[in-house]
Amino acid sequence: MNIPPATPSRTVAVIDVGTTSIRMQIAEVGQHGVRTLELLSQAVNLGHDAFSSGEISRHTIEACVAVLKDYREKMQEYQLRPEDVRIVATSAVREATNRLAFIDRVFVATGLSVEPIDVAEVHRVTYRSIQPLLRAQPSLFKSVSAIVEVSGGSTEVLMLDQGNVASTQALRLGALRLRQMLQSFQVSHSRIRQVLEAEIQSLLEPLVEQIPEGRDRNLVTVGGDVRIAARELLGQSPRDDSLLELPMTLLAGFVDKILGYTEEELVHELQITFAEAETLGPALLAYQRIAELLGVDRLLVSAANLRDGLIREMGEGRHWTDDFHRQIIRSTWEIARKYHVDEDHARHVADLSRLLFRELLPEHQLDVRYETILYVAALLHEVGGFINPSSIHKHSMYIILNSELFGLTVDEVQLVGLITRYHRRALPKPNHPIYSTLDRDRRVTVSKLAVLLRIAIALDASRSQRIRKIECHRVRNRLIISVPNVDDVSVEQLAMPSARSFFESVFGLQLLLRTQVRATASEPSSQL
Repeated sequence: MNIPPATPSRTVAVIDVGTTSIRMQIAEVGQHGVRTLELLSQAVNLGHDAFSSGEISRHTIEACVAVLKDYREKMQEYQLRPEDVRIVATSAVREATNRLAFIDRVFVATGLSVEPIDVAEVHRVTYRSIQPLLRAQPSLFKSVSAIVEVSGGSTEVLMLDQGNVASTQALRLGALRLRQMLQSFQVSHSRIRQVLEAEIQSLLEPLVEQIPEGRDRNLVTVGGDVRIAARELLGQSPRDDSLLELPMTLLAGFVDKILGYTEEELVHELQITFAEAETLGPALLAYQRIAELLGVDRLLVSAANLRDGLIREMGEGRHWTDDFHRQIIRSTWEIARKYHVDEDHARHVADLSRLLFRELLPEHQLDVRYETILYVAALLHEVGGFINPSSIHKHSMYIILNSELFGLTVDEVQLVGLITRYHRRALPKPNHPIYSTLDRDRRVTVSKLAVLLRIAIALDASRSQRIRKIECHRVRNRLIISVPNVDDVSVEQLAMPSARSFFESVFGLQLLLRTQVRATASEPSSQL
């Protein structure tokens, strides 16, 4: 019996440029999971700058540069290659008006590339981290679960219904934002709770609409503040493989207590850092208010965090699992139905697009994630008809760019929008908005996928879904698409010319369509 060789372990690192600190986690990943080797943290004032003035001060930028220089030495100590390190920045950098100047300064000073992480990616990492924990407990998995993290700059809410993504929210409810609001209004210590509750309540209004009625509900919490509360109240921290129950009665008393302390007293009493003391009270009060809105009597505290999730993905590869792909498609169908697309046509075009993507893999050479992006674009290519059938391709792009597709980053949603933009009419041009801002690789990707979508649409030109199987054959400088079990493809041939010219300009092959493949590689019977 041949035993396959074990996957070698790999040392990787994630640096999280957050609102109050820059944290570095170095870990060994392999077939046995993740083993943390070292954790580092340095306080910074990114959130103070970004949430008060809208930009990061030069002093704070240089402080961040100094921290990252130290972390670079640690990377060299572990002999980490660039591909073994990921540096992400959260809301403070993402929202700063001078974020590009910040990123460029860090690169010039350290050679390190900081990537503002997209909210959609945060939701993806959270979903992949929490969903297995819910699945392990059937009663939790079958109910509605709100997965919530109150961070320094924002509150991320991921609503799951029987394990499926029901909705996502990114609220401008951040513990550090709240603390700064108190300071700017010069709120007296005796009125802190009253002012915080009023502000939290107003910021939670968008969440109220997402709460289902008449269903069992759970609140799964993610974040350092709630883990501090669990440690103080329960004497333990949550484990990686389970959720820790924290009764609301205990949390309510703890919140009352800590809101009566100054930050200096919290540091002394709880043995936490000043950065943690600054956000602890507002964050826990926000969790308490969310629990009251949901009507739950306990919090389920998770050990999951962004760094762990990103490290796990680096070990597994940043691929999309089958389950994650299904969640993306479910989210896409919600948008498609909202805008009343022809579901049979949309589904069939999407299926044909998938077949073409797989058949033409040697030509386009795109990785499997782009198959999902093409499938999403195919499902949504006619949503613009809800606005006006005239210029439907432009209206579809507009709707897509202004919609939230679970699991897709802003860049990926932009790709979907551009693919639908070019599913008909004009080919991509350098002066087209958005397309003109893309780099070469993304421009080529848009063209490759858009032309596959055009072909798929032409193959269902009759809207009868009669073409269910295709085969692609390469004969010299021709690509022949054969359609078995269909006697006449004249309707499809009439719809194909724009796809044909687009295909030739992208792949350099002449595109032909016929009903069946001849036994010999002779000239095809039908040419478009």
